[in-house]
Amino acid sequence: MSRPSWDEYFMQVTRVVGSRSTCLRRQLGAVIVKDKRILSTGYNGPPSGLDHCLDVGCLRQQMEIPSGERFELCRGLHAEQNAIIQAAYHGVSIRDSVIYSSAQPCVTCAKMIINSGIKRIIYEEEYPDALSRRLLAEAGIDMIRFKEGE
Repeated sequence: MSRPSWDEYFMQVTRVVGSRSTCLRRQLGAVIVKDKRILSTGYNGPPSGLDHCLDVGCLRQQMEIPSGERFELCRGLHAEQNAIIQAAYHGVSIRDSVIYSSAQPCVTCAKMIINSGIKRIIYEEEYPDALSRRLLAEAGIDMIRFKEGE
């Protein structure tokens, strides 16, 4: 049995981190890595100390809001946002790092990634956000879709 590549390994970690999510729609994770070391992790969920969607329900689901729309009506933060915030909270520089994410970042996460100094994104699922892709390309951030076994 061969060892997984670093990308496969960190994507596996991303999935495990995402399994902590209490979102009723999707469980997503993010892992920020530099020099093959994990600097920070995050999963989609509410701010610290607030009730989880699993406990109080999902307003977006109740209102039948499609994925990729009306982010402001969600009580949770995205996995990428939580990973960046955790690094800042603990005083960990993520400049020139790589973020592994369950899904392509939305435009809000893309802007945070750009300003945080992350240089590369490796993601698993596509996300319908063309503006995010344009901004990341303009900022010169590499975006690579991960496919198992490649």
